[in-house]
Amino acid sequence: MSTPAMNQKHYASDLMRAAELALDQAKKLGMDQAEVSLHNGTGISLNARQQQLETVEKHNDSQLQISVYKDHKTGSASSADLSDKGVQDTVAAAASIANYTGADSCFGLADKDRMAGQEIELGLYYPWQNDISGLSDLALQCEQAALQYDARISNSEGAAVNTYSGHAVYANSHGFLSATQASQHSVSCSVIAGTDSGMQRDYWYDSNRDPNQLMPVSEIGEQAARRTVRRLNARKIKSTTAPVLFDSTIAASLIGHLIGAISGGVIYKKASFLLDQIDQLVLPKFVTISEHPHKQGAARSAWHDNEGVATSAVSPIITDGVLQRYVLASFTARKLKLDSTANSGGVRNLNVSHTGQNFDELMGDMRTGLWVTELIGSGINMLTGDYSRGAAGFWVENGEVKYPVEEITIAGNLIDMFKNILAIGTDVDQRGNIDCGSILLENMTIAGS
Repeated sequence: MSTPAMNQKHYASDLMRAAELALDQAKKLGMDQAEVSLHNGTGISLNARQQQLETVEKHNDSQLQISVYKDHKTGSASSADLSDKGVQDTVAAAASIANYTGADSCFGLADKDRMAGQEIELGLYYPWQNDISGLSDLALQCEQAALQYDARISNSEGAAVNTYSGHAVYANSHGFLSATQASQHSVSCSVIAGTDSGMQRDYWYDSNRDPNQLMPVSEIGEQAARRTVRRLNARKIKSTTAPVLFDSTIAASLIGHLIGAISGGVIYKKASFLLDQIDQLVLPKFVTISEHPHKQGAARSAWHDNEGVATSAVSPIITDGVLQRYVLASFTARKLKLDSTANSGGVRNLNVSHTGQNFDELMGDMRTGLWVTELIGSGINMLTGDYSRGAAGFWVENGEVKYPVEEITIAGNLIDMFKNILAIGTDVDQRGNIDCGSILLENMTIAGS
């Protein structure tokens, strides 16, 4: 009888064998270089609605992605077929594509001397030892807690439980090979509340690699209900200009726009509002942003990037408001005649410094303005920095919430918005890739009725 540990080793060895086969096949086809990424994983997704188990899905997926390089040309192909023939056919498809693409001297593997060395244990793998019956009980408990929270909760969009565990292998023709196992689990709930004046919906969720670190499901349900009920009797407001407080649950989106504007692709194409800003002040001096790829158990931890380049335990991006570097993979780095910053696949576990105030203190500092809890749409011009998004939240006077508001648009320019940050709170949302507290901006245009 096979044990879970035996099965894990079996999956990993199968992926490594497929990776070696792919690289050997690329060499036989005359490719100069090749790199291959593979993963295999299993999971369960289920949804409960109105105290009935509505859907159950079991996942068992595999994928291979191969990129080959020949005479500074490149071709890529992918497949879910990890049989020997499937691997060979996928490599052949990538090699064929490379015959038709244009040459670029920047194409190719990351430099060999940048490959990661000793593997670092990062605490990424915590499989959820729970069956469908146990997971469904959790979903039902989560939704029940929400439905019982307030009599005005009139309907439910359901509670969901998702669990996934798998293996990943990356290898390239430099001789680099790594195998990683990781897990990710989440619980969420969304409900609807209603009064004579209308209906509102909201949600809450938690996500973690370790299921034992998830918020209790009853608290997730109650939080979803609490957030929904507080939005009842929302009003429209007249257009105005006022301070805006971005709730910690959405504040990371502002940091995401900054990262997007310093990413290599838009920089080398000269399509960013933060072009040529290295060593320049782009945020207030009290703001520092750093990357922490080796953070234990975090959402995006990794000891190397998607090209095998070694990551650093801490990598500054903004120090005292000053931009230190761009976000580069090997291709974009070569385009800019710079070095890779180990960011193939994106940034990993950003930490945004705070100014010491808790949320209530930020509200007091704002005095009168808009507390934004939801953003709608995506009106961002990466070239100019112009920002315009639909929003909902709460109107605040003298540091106290007066009433919920909806059907408004907030607008500004990200260059000014970043420089006009007044404070960042200690109420850090740690569920995603960017750890950031609520952000208070000096003024924005608010378009209402």
